[in-house]
Amino acid sequence: MKWTPLCFWIASALTFHTALVQATPETPKATEPTAKAATPPQFTPPAADSIPDGDFGDSVRRGQDIFLHTSKFAGSYVGNSMNCASCHMDAGRQANAAPLWAAYVLYPAYRSKNGHVNTLAERLQGCFQFSMNGKAPPTESQTVVDLQSYMYWMAKGAPTGVKLAGQGFPKLAEPKQPADYVRGQKVFEQHCAVCHGAEGQGQHDATGGMVFPALWGDDSYNWGAGMHSVDTAAAFIHANMPLSQGGSLSEQSAWDVAYFIDAHERPQDPRFKGDLQTTIKAHHGGKHDLYGQVVNGIVLGAHSTPSGPQP
Repeated sequence: MKWTPLCFWIASALTFHTALVQATPETPKATEPTAKAATPPQFTPPAADSIPDGDFGDSVRRGQDIFLHTSKFAGSYVGNSMNCASCHMDAGRQANAAPLWAAYVLYPAYRSKNGHVNTLAERLQGCFQFSMNGKAPPTESQTVVDLQSYMYWMAKGAPTGVKLAGQGFPKLAEPKQPADYVRGQKVFEQHCAVCHGAEGQGQHDATGGMVFPALWGDDSYNWGAGMHSVDTAAAFIHANMPLSQGGSLSEQSAWDVAYFIDAHERPQDPRFKGDLQTTIKAHHGGKHDLYGQVVNGIVLGAHSTPSGPQP
């Protein structure tokens, strides 16, 4: 091909333009605004004195009685002297203390604890079996119906299928120092023993009714209860303890005292079939689970009293 001056000029211009484009920084693309984490909806349960009249209101009131005085009104299903309100503060109304109104709207739901979708009735059965160290009431029993009625009434007007602000216990970050028995014992003696007793045995009134729950031993929750996990206990303690002074303990202190409490013996896991290692493999072994661990020379769970109501 014979190059003319015009062809040469055009080729030179194209080469220069290509080099210019390649050397020019690419214009930054407009970035999409980062989506803000959705704020959980706020909810306020109905006033305690607004329970309606009629048959439904009667069921709600019975459910409230069971919740506040579980051994008295559902004693055949309970194996310790704890009440539902021992963990669900202010009759199940208090935010960040596993309030009932926030739990009701999340069921049915899958639970890894038993590997299937649980109805609310089944979730309540689990509370009796583990936290109350008792036995599961039938799903159609008056006890379960009344408790569900109480929860339904308390959640009146709440959106369903979403986590509400104050649901459960606020999860704590991993502690800066591993949770420690000795530090936890000091926290317990300073902040907890005055209510729960020097030996964690709790306090009872003259009639035998529970005033402050036992934190370990045969009158406490068993090795299957959620509170036996140190992280769960730490979250509850930090948000709610000492009573009416939630948030006053440091997160480290909450972790330490939760470890101290859960490093004591308590009734056996109801799922125990006679072999500790099999139970650990099937239901335990988590990072914050002390079941089967050696603490102060004792293998926790190896010599627990049987679970459930005792003669």
